[in-house]
Amino acid sequence: MRCALRAGQMRAALLLALFAAGLSLGAAPAHAQYRGAQQQPFGWFEQMFQPERPGQGNPGYDVERARRVPKRHVARPKPTVERQPEKPAVPPRYFVAVLGDSLGQMLGQGLAEAFTDRPEVAILRKARENTGLVRDDYFDWPKAVHDLLASNEKIDVAVMLIGSNDRQPLRIGGTTYDLRSDKWDELYKTRIEAISAAFRDKHIPLIWVGLPIMKSERLADDVLAFNDFYREQVEKAGGTYIDIWEAFGDDRGQYSPFGPDINGQSARLRAADGVHFTRAGSRKLAHFVEGDIRHRLDAAPPPADPLMVTVPTAPLADKPVAAPAPVPAVAPVTAAPAPTPVAGPVLPLTGPSLAPDGQLAGPLKPGSDKPSAVIERTLAQGRPPAPKPGRSDDFTWPEH
Repeated sequence: MRCALRAGQMRAALLLALFAAGLSLGAAPAHAQYRGAQQQPFGWFEQMFQPERPGQGNPGYDVERARRVPKRHVARPKPTVERQPEKPAVPPRYFVAVLGDSLGQMLGQGLAEAFTDRPEVAILRKARENTGLVRDDYFDWPKAVHDLLASNEKIDVAVMLIGSNDRQPLRIGGTTYDLRSDKWDELYKTRIEAISAAFRDKHIPLIWVGLPIMKSERLADDVLAFNDFYREQVEKAGGTYIDIWEAFGDDRGQYSPFGPDINGQSARLRAADGVHFTRAGSRKLAHFVEGDIRHRLDAAPPPADPLMVTVPTAPLADKPVAAPAPVPAVAPVTAAPAPTPVAGPVLPLTGPSLAPDGQLAGPLKPGSDKPSAVIERTLAQGRPPAPKPGRSDDFTWPEH
């Protein structure tokens, strides 16, 4: 009996489930029901808990048509970008020629950065890498300077930094002279003098920058001697020598790759080879030359205006010169009276006394009250002194 009852309950539950499935599948076509039943046999259960999609509750809603209808595009105004007016280009009028070796190239780079605020200054980079004053067979600097000045290229100031490659023997013809021998020093000075004299003859100021402190002690000893040669010959020719040796050393005067930069911040100033500079070091190197150039630039006369041209005129000899017109008589002008002084003469307190016998008060006039009587009447008796005409205590009405 119990088994029959349980079997009946199971059949009733199965029929109820099949009836619910038939209701959910009856809304779709037969092929869709069959395909959906194969792909998702329990899809009817998930659909009971999903939100209603557009058109699902409205049989007249065309889903495909809704998909094909494009959305209305609302044109939005594009934001307007205000273009800043371009600054007029300033043509250069002051030219600085930088010569030398690879250190001179770094000096030129630093000067170009230093004068970004002065577009009228042009930095002419004439330095050549791997050159010096010893190997004239590779590059002859005295001849190069002569050719540069002969080209009439406009140069207002010349800056020279060279010598990092000159620690080697010097050859002339078939003769070789050892480094720092007497003949070597003599020939080296001669080439420095030739360059300095060439700029002096062209009336172009020359600024010669000495070599910095080096990492190698042997190289540093020779570089110190080179700097003495530069100073001696350049100043003899009227040029300017700038010493930067201590500027790139530490507190003890020793080589240090680090140090304060142009802004006073600690930075790496020298390259790993102990000779060349970093970008921060190049900018600091230019700082020691920048001030001299700016001073010369400010002292230079302003450029002439091409529109203001003065044409001299000479009197023509074949035309008579008219007599000058008579000058009408001018009535004499009466001199204006002298202005009244704001204050009277200043009398010193320590000067000689003007009163007779140095007395501030003289003897009383006949009929006048004694000072003691005035004091007695005013302070003791309370009677004011008699008013005098014109004084502040005279309240009498004026007579008409």
